[in-house]
Amino acid sequence: MPPRVVLVGPMGAGKTTVAGLLGEAWGVPVRDTDTDIVATTGREISDIFVESGEDHFRELEAAAVATALAEHDGVLALGGGAVMRSETRDLLAGVPVVFLRVGLTDAVKRVGLGVGRPMLLGNVRSRVKALLDERAPIYASVATHVVDTDDRTPDEVAAQIQELLA
Repeated sequence: MPPRVVLVGPMGAGKTTVAGLLGEAWGVPVRDTDTDIVATTGREISDIFVESGEDHFRELEAAAVATALAEHDGVLALGGGAVMRSETRDLLAGVPVVFLRVGLTDAVKRVGLGVGRPMLLGNVRSRVKALLDERAPIYASVATHVVDTDDRTPDEVAAQIQELLA
């Protein structure tokens, strides 16, 4: 059985927070592929990027997503870049996917200075903008629903997802 819902979107969209709220509301387990990678490797994601490179991290991420999609029937939150791989997008076909859309201003506020976020090395605002511009069409392409998170609390976002998937 596939996950009840998969949350996708950029860093700062609130995927992990909203996943927890949905899991609690529905009484189902919550899984986050970034957490899975850390647990499997014993290394923080930022360390994997620095020590082994982004390509290696993306391989680990693709494997973590495939495993989670096969094993998990609760709420699943994917890392921000997971949908950039075509094989991951293929695996999401037929699964309820919600794109948590966030604008530049809110995303930058939420990620702060990007500490521990290797994709944000350098100018945080310009890197977030570049990532949003590059990835937003891909998030939308895999999503069965799009939920805006700007100026909304995680509880409001979770409530809208519950209504959409009722």
